[in-house]
Amino acid sequence: MAKYFDVCLEDEFFGENSWEKAESKMIKTAVETVLKKSKLSVSDINFLFSGDLLNQCISTSFGIRDFEIPFLGIFGACSTFVEGILLGAFLLDSGAVDNIITSTSSHFCSAEKQFRFPLELGNQRPPTAQWTVTGSAATVLSRNGNGPFVTHVTPGKIVDKGIKDANNMGSAMAPAAADTILTHLKDTNRKPSYYDAIVTGDLGYVGKDIIVDLCSSEGINIASNYDDCGVLIFDKNAQDTHSGGSGCGCCGTVFSGYFFNKLRNKEIKKMLLVATGALMNSTSSQQGETIPGIAHAISIEL
Repeated sequence: MAKYFDVCLEDEFFGENSWEKAESKMIKTAVETVLKKSKLSVSDINFLFSGDLLNQCISTSFGIRDFEIPFLGIFGACSTFVEGILLGAFLLDSGAVDNIITSTSSHFCSAEKQFRFPLELGNQRPPTAQWTVTGSAATVLSRNGNGPFVTHVTPGKIVDKGIKDANNMGSAMAPAAADTILTHLKDTNRKPSYYDAIVTGDLGYVGKDIIVDLCSSEGINIASNYDDCGVLIFDKNAQDTHSGGSGCGCCGTVFSGYFFNKLRNKEIKKMLLVATGALMNSTSSQQGETIPGIAHAISIEL
């Protein structure tokens, strides 16, 4: 995916003295970049929706504190990027605002330190584990322009099938993603073939197989036009990333780079983007809790 990104970092510290500060700088850079590309100024933006994976969303709050844009912090775990677009689309449709920025970020090192083990331990990662994407993305939603357009939104419900393994996020999130996709297709009376692409946020290889089976069990075949950002983001064999990518930055960067480019070039004209999230933290895992899943969908069309 590297060639589709505006900025690629060679240093995971991004010139800062901690991974957390690096992540804040990443999200600041993403917002600055989307403002420049959209030819909008800070004064043109009515709201900024943003969130990340760290406690109290510190990557976001420190990263965007200097912009002086009205800020609404959100948390949907790895589904945060689409949650922001979904909420922003509602506001725009109300006629109350003209321009909204949504953004998100994740960082492998800061996420591992918070959710699993210190990197210094060198813990073995099982084949089901995913590699948190070190990335940040931002997008502008506007009442003006020639598209692509957000035409439908399907907020997800929490689905919990009892998975407890924090190194198997795909299994935990896939049932929620299947529920949201099936709900969307039923609500809109559409078939999977309506879309050029149906894309989930970060189920990885394990979760990708599960969701295809879950939808198939309900008589819905999504296999022919379905893919997952967690599968696309890395070269599994060359980079040894096990089940693929995860994190807020996974869906955000793959959509904003790869898929948005395809939409702008009219290579695809209709896509269903379904961001997935695991609603847990280190405390809940240590206390033996299960991992609830969530998935939000947006239909993006030209």
